[in-house]
Amino acid sequence: MSKQEVIICQNFAEDLRKALAKQSFDKLFVLTDEHTQRLCWPVIAQLDCLKEAVSICIGPGDIHKNLETLAYVWNRLCNEGATRRSLLLNLGGGMVTDLGGFAAATFKRGIPYINIPTTLLSMVDASVGGKTGINFNGLKNEIGAFRPAETVLIDCQFLRTLDHENILSGYAEMLKHGLISRVSHWSELVSFDMEAIDYDRLQQLVGESVHVKEEIVEQDPFEHGIRKALNLGHTVGHAFESFALQKRPVLHGYAVAWGMVCELYLSALKTGFPKDRLHQTLHFIKENYGRLAFTCDDYETLFNFMKHDKKNLSAGTINFTLLGDVGDIRINQTATQEEIYELLDFYSETMG
Repeated sequence: MSKQEVIICQNFAEDLRKALAKQSFDKLFVLTDEHTQRLCWPVIAQLDCLKEAVSICIGPGDIHKNLETLAYVWNRLCNEGATRRSLLLNLGGGMVTDLGGFAAATFKRGIPYINIPTTLLSMVDASVGGKTGINFNGLKNEIGAFRPAETVLIDCQFLRTLDHENILSGYAEMLKHGLISRVSHWSELVSFDMEAIDYDRLQQLVGESVHVKEEIVEQDPFEHGIRKALNLGHTVGHAFESFALQKRPVLHGYAVAWGMVCELYLSALKTGFPKDRLHQTLHFIKENYGRLAFTCDDYETLFNFMKHDKKNLSAGTINFTLLGDVGDIRINQTATQEEIYELLDFYSETMG
């Protein structure tokens, strides 16, 4: 898998112009959702390099990350005369970059695309690393492909249009990157003031977070080994997310934050993760993210969602990424049903 270029923008217009100049394309398409069409597209639509672009707008939110929306994007590309030499620019959050990347990966067996993430979550996670996909049969990202963007342009100016909940959603992935990297980075993240956000400092932290992910993806682009470090919090987190879809959907980063509480507890139980760092991280998450409501009657449902996680290596075995300490990554860890019920008990008792 080729390496994508990630640019932390200092001058967005110039950086975008240069990125487009590197591509030889016959037609330019811009994919947005209804939110980014209204809030973000007007910020850049008048740039000379975008004046001929064809706009494709889809519905917002994870509920639209499906086959129907994907087919709509394919149809628009077909009807507007896209060829294998056309270029797709994805302007939006993780849903847009995931679905848009998959549309590009599959249309005419693959056309190039550029990501311009507009949410914190997509800046530090979805838009970087080459994973694309859609939800299917009620399961997160069940269908997809590894296909990196040609360029990812990250500019925190777009975050000023973002609500606080979506800032927190992206920040959960940054916290994960801190946990799998080094103590100093983790410590800075758990002490950052989320109520009075310093956007200049946040852009610096975003750059550090992206660097952590880039280093890991470069070592293991197809997730055969160390890239599984990026799954910390996601085995339980995806189960929480799928569970919530049955009632009231939750933002991905919230589910990951709650999943990290559970998986850090499992790390303390099985691989010796320090309890003081567990509780410091738990306190930050509890203060900022609240909790997902469920009872012991829901344990079997959550367990079954974990059994269907695509990261599992064999039927009946649930795969986790755990930590021995901050930066001490232990991939391909497993847990019994009893241990999983125990971590759910811990979550219920400490996050209530």
